[in-house]
Amino acid sequence: MTQKLKIDFVSDVACPWCAIGLGGLEAALGNLESVIEAEITFHPFELNPGMAPRGENALEHIASKYGISFDQVRENRARIRDRAAEVGFTMNTSDASRAYNTFDAHRLIAWAGEKGRQLAMKQQLFALFFTHQLDPGDPDALAAAAEAAGLDASDAREVLASDQYAEQVRSEETLWRERGVSSVPAVVIGGRYLISGGQPPEEYERQLRGIAAKLLNE
Repeated sequence: MTQKLKIDFVSDVACPWCAIGLGGLEAALGNLESVIEAEITFHPFELNPGMAPRGENALEHIASKYGISFDQVRENRARIRDRAAEVGFTMNTSDASRAYNTFDAHRLIAWAGEKGRQLAMKQQLFALFFTHQLDPGDPDALAAAAEAAGLDASDAREVLASDQYAEQVRSEETLWRERGVSSVPAVVIGGRYLISGGQPPEEYERQLRGIAAKLLNE
């Protein structure tokens, strides 16, 4: 008998640990197909809500934001790339990478949710930013990502050219902040259990098994 689980995945498409976390969660769920039937919903979180439209050099931005040296940023980046590779995700980050605002990307994720393509859209946006090193605020790049996710590119452009889903994104961001989410990824299971950070597949699997067992015995 499988246990149905509602999973709320709060994240940003510019968050490397969110990409790693999603890869780990998907791998874990693949190992738990006979135990868990999961419904994943993605919710917005902006790491850089006040970022200028053209972004900033990521090396300089991260060093300044966290008060660390360029070499420390590079060491962290290398570890992150290795962790991403372990879950089959390619990060082509370098000293030339840039940090951007992701508000429009979140609007597309909200739209994709209504079309039943939210997971595919999220995956494409992670690839857009980390693998292809593109601006997640660029309408052409976003429309291409939507098409790759199985959605209509012209419809995506219409959404981006309007203010559709803007209020929804802002409302959800506020809601999750009020619920105590201050770092991502935040993976909330059944509205009650929190798994924080970009965990490896085996840790997600361990925690999900435990949660499913608890719920089954209630």
